[in-house]
Amino acid sequence: MEKLREAGLIDGALVRLSGSMVSRYNECLKLLGAKTTKLKQFSIDGMGWSPEIAEEKKDNWYLNMGEANVNAIVLSPAQKDKPVHMPSHSFDRDVMTAVFAAYGREIKDITKDAALILHLDQNIDTFFDPFDLLRYSTITVRFTLLNKLKEKQQEQRALIQWFNRNNNFIDRDVHQKLLESAKKYGDLRKRKLDLEPITLPINSFYTTAFGGVFVLKDFIKTILVFEDKTWFKKATSDTTHDVLLFHIDHDELMDALVRQLIIENDLKSAVRTARYERIKKQLFSEQLKKKEHPFKEILESPMLFKRYLNQLPVETKKMISGVEIYFQRLTVDSELKQEAFVDKAYHKALHYPHSSLMDEQKELIWKLLSKVMPKDPLHLYWYDKAAFYDAYQTWDPSYQEWVIDTILLNANNQLS
Repeated sequence: MEKLREAGLIDGALVRLSGSMVSRYNECLKLLGAKTTKLKQFSIDGMGWSPEIAEEKKDNWYLNMGEANVNAIVLSPAQKDKPVHMPSHSFDRDVMTAVFAAYGREIKDITKDAALILHLDQNIDTFFDPFDLLRYSTITVRFTLLNKLKEKQQEQRALIQWFNRNNNFIDRDVHQKLLESAKKYGDLRKRKLDLEPITLPINSFYTTAFGGVFVLKDFIKTILVFEDKTWFKKATSDTTHDVLLFHIDHDELMDALVRQLIIENDLKSAVRTARYERIKKQLFSEQLKKKEHPFKEILESPMLFKRYLNQLPVETKKMISGVEIYFQRLTVDSELKQEAFVDKAYHKALHYPHSSLMDEQKELIWKLLSKVMPKDPLHLYWYDKAAFYDAYQTWDPSYQEWVIDTILLNANNQLS
């Protein structure tokens, strides 16, 4: 994992906290009913989540109060546009972008000496079954200020009004209260501390609740795709909701997504893409057990790649190069059956979001496809980092190097 850290591909783009910022963070944790951290310095992402604190607590979801109650902490304007490393929903980063767009100036002012707690409220206190997810239509972000600054501001304004009334300016008690408030909180009178709740529409999304569920509801028919088999089985016993239910391993899922115009598969176009080459090299690396050269060198050299490919058993070569073989032979025999040459898993891996989808929808569907068939290391890194880190640790060190180079070369090409 150290190579990933050196390349800035793990826990990257974080905001470092120490000193008084750590104290403020602990005060926020107290307000959330969570135990404070003993760490003297640590880093946070765009939502205020810290990998070091998560490791300390052995809890990746320490900011949340159950699956239905997601929170964030903002201590610095530097959190703007930072990644969200442990999102509960696929839309969490978009929520943070909207918050900073609406209240960028206020956040800069408030975080000079305080902090903000954000509550992502979908008007559901707790989840009982996966169909509760269908009630997500909007999400409201509500704000809590550390140290009750808004109330203290109102108190200061009331004291000033009293001070300016009649002869109250000679009241020593009023003088003392003003001095104490100013000394503790500064002059709050003209500070921008009014943050009205922000309500955002929610369409299709992914959530980690119930073991991971994709809620696809802005298409022809609503679909729920489950990662967890137990929750999927429980959901299938429901007869009151008119939705399609699939487990992520079901072959029928891909056919349903094609019929709903959510994904498509044009093999002839796919074989000419960089993604096809990455998938082919991933499958090749899984099959090659004996080699005299490092993977990085083999995968970057067409000559070496062909040399090692031809050393593999015939059936393995057919699986890896089946798509190309199929189209080569199709030119002389139009009656050929695709399934006779193209491996079923390979075919599944080459699906992609339908061209009619909006970018936001494509992002979500790429995430789904990366979970269905995690054979493209670049997309796995982009859309399912937890799975990527797990897979990375099983790879040959020289293949790891090739993957890191591939990610860095494509740093600005997401959605490709």
